[in-house]
Amino acid sequence: MKALFDTVSYNCSKLVTEHYSTSFSLATKMLGKSIRADIHNIYGFVRLADEIVDSFHGYDKLYLFNKFEKDLWDALAHKISLNPILNSFQHTFFKYDIPFHLVESFLKSMRMDMGDKVQLNEREYREYIYGSADVVGLMCLKVFVNGNQQEYQKLQQSAMALGSAFQKVNFLRDLKVDYETLNRSYFPNVDLNALDQGNKNRIIAEIEADFRTGYSGIVQLPPQAKFGVYMAYKYYSKLLQKLQKTPPLEIKKRRIRVSNYQKFGLLATSYVNYRLKMV
Repeated sequence: MKALFDTVSYNCSKLVTEHYSTSFSLATKMLGKSIRADIHNIYGFVRLADEIVDSFHGYDKLYLFNKFEKDLWDALAHKISLNPILNSFQHTFFKYDIPFHLVESFLKSMRMDMGDKVQLNEREYREYIYGSADVVGLMCLKVFVNGNQQEYQKLQQSAMALGSAFQKVNFLRDLKVDYETLNRSYFPNVDLNALDQGNKNRIIAEIEADFRTGYSGIVQLPPQAKFGVYMAYKYYSKLLQKLQKTPPLEIKKRRIRVSNYQKFGLLATSYVNYRLKMV
């Protein structure tokens, strides 16, 4: 039965979420039960594409990505895929009428990571951020507002800003592996060989501005989405605080992280704030 295959597909996307990101998985558990599976489906899709370009070293990444993209178009054309991750994603895509151009922009940004060396200028940086992060925030927003177009339009700028903030924090956290292993330099006009406090402060100020815009939208989200998104916001804010306190040379040497103990502490304090209607 197709329903059984769909259930297996949704469970695959949930497993991808749980195994690839403990922080995102924890935040997703704080969402309303009715929308968790759809957020898993979006995450599974974007994670699988990201893994092709980031992790499958020693394989023909271009071939794998081209095949992934073709399978995606087939899934959207026929509303089914034997790839369970794509099968679950197409379900969410049609259920919430996710704009096609968001998916196209995402895939375009992923392709920007396929070169032997990635060095972005200002225009390419904005384009990459939009496709790799902003559109993911917009896809999730479609789910959060249950496809309500008026609410979607009202909150889309804050959703994009929050996606940008999360991605830029990831860039700063993963600076070592991006630069030394993957040969990527995302921040324009920054010499990562000589990252100094001034450049770090400028990057952090940009992220903080995105967070402020993003937070203004979090407080307007429906109850089924608000706490889960707030939890993700608190996690990334904590990570940014740690990066802010870490000297630039130290960021280049190791990956800064928030421990599981700290994550559960954030969950507790975030829940108290939420219950006291401080969010």
